[in-house]
Amino acid sequence: MSVDSILDLPAVDSFSGLPPQFYTRLEPQPLDQPRLLHANAEVARMLGLSQAALARPEFLDVCAGTRGLAPGRTLAAVYSGHQFGVWAGQLGDGRAHLLGEVAGPEGSFELQLKGSGLTPYSRMGDGRAVIRSSVREYLASEAMAGLGIPTTRALALVTARNPVYRETVERAAVVTRVSPTFVRFGSFEHWTQHPEQMRILLDYVVDRFFPECREAQAGQAQGEHGVLLRFLRAVVARSARLVADWQTAGFCHGVMNTDNMSIIGLTLDYGPYGFMDAFQINHVCNHTDSQGRYAWNTQPSVMHWNLYRLASALAVLGPEPEDLRAELAHFEQDFLDAYHANLVRKFGLGGWRESDDTLVDDWWRLLHTQQADFTLSFRRLAGAPQEAEPFLSLFSDREAAQAWLQGYVRRIGLDDRPQGERIELMNLANPLYVLRNHLAEIAIRAAEDDDAGEIDTLLELLRAPYAERPGYETYAAPAPDWARQLHVSCSS
Repeated sequence: MSVDSILDLPAVDSFSGLPPQFYTRLEPQPLDQPRLLHANAEVARMLGLSQAALARPEFLDVCAGTRGLAPGRTLAAVYSGHQFGVWAGQLGDGRAHLLGEVAGPEGSFELQLKGSGLTPYSRMGDGRAVIRSSVREYLASEAMAGLGIPTTRALALVTARNPVYRETVERAAVVTRVSPTFVRFGSFEHWTQHPEQMRILLDYVVDRFFPECREAQAGQAQGEHGVLLRFLRAVVARSARLVADWQTAGFCHGVMNTDNMSIIGLTLDYGPYGFMDAFQINHVCNHTDSQGRYAWNTQPSVMHWNLYRLASALAVLGPEPEDLRAELAHFEQDFLDAYHANLVRKFGLGGWRESDDTLVDDWWRLLHTQQADFTLSFRRLAGAPQEAEPFLSLFSDREAAQAWLQGYVRRIGLDDRPQGERIELMNLANPLYVLRNHLAEIAIRAAEDDDAGEIDTLLELLRAPYAERPGYETYAAPAPDWARQLHVSCSS
């Protein structure tokens, strides 16, 4: 069923067409005198919204939660999950409202407000988000898209004067998030004891996003169990590729709880994330994560653990446990294949050789022991064989860096590739601009004064992060000393 939304986009009856056990229908709690701080024209085009549509009062009404996208469609979804390795029971959209799904020129996308007020799943929360966290999510999702890493997107950022109480009193904000779906691992975990609802959810997700799983290939299991196993296999593959992308971009998610894991392999729920400045192999970006559960080097194993939780939930439909384990066992190779492919591009290699494990291990050790800048170390490596000084200047122990570089020069000498081609390809794989914490902080401080200029500048750079832009050298520089005092936590 399709109806027109107030934004003149065709609204599709999708997740809202599931039985009422999957959500609660309710309207957002509007902000007082909301202001559209920023609208993302690129995402608007993806949805079929013109630039003129972004200036209409109805656009602000929808993105502020004052009006629904289409009558009676707004809802908050229920799910459960493991948080920091512990079963947390029922969770759900505690400060998010799903407005509905629209069919745009690039496919169908759900629109969700984050920070739009209390829901039955808010638990002890207030249902609100603050400018600080909202700017960070708005920028991060677009930064990841610019890097080519699967992610949710952000359409609009609305602010208001409503006070929100965190570590201090802050102003309220709402982000309009865009994704093909917001179904997560925890959506399945919620139905661990309810096979009928599990089957409904599985059929919905497979039909919408994994239709190829309906077709059994030679030697594959038939029937419902075959579909389930192929679905799990597909989720394993997508999740492995996603975390490989995170690792090779120096990105730390911060809160890899199962309720924050997208079932279609997107980066979902930007909270205390971080792109590393000085590399530390066990870097923890989340100040709340005192045990370091979600450190950079643990992310692949945590993703694998989360997939086991998903498989455990699917077991209610009766597949053999050994069949589930067989699909999960593909994770390591899927991850390594994606990880190696990314590193081949980042190091400018002709292909992966077994001996490259030593080269890469020594690289991480070099960066770790000298706390070298993650992004710039990769970026400047392209020209280092010919002009080493910009690269070597990133390291306190230049002799150690020079020794590694000599080994790297020998390695690339084994490939039959012209120097210019290697440099060009490396510069297309290693960004110059990433969303460093201090850059986000500068944008946040401006946004608190209703100034979106820094957001505009960052989006322009982050949408094309591999292309050097004269006049923007400070955006590609190592983090300043004051950035070391910045901390992000679960309230960020």
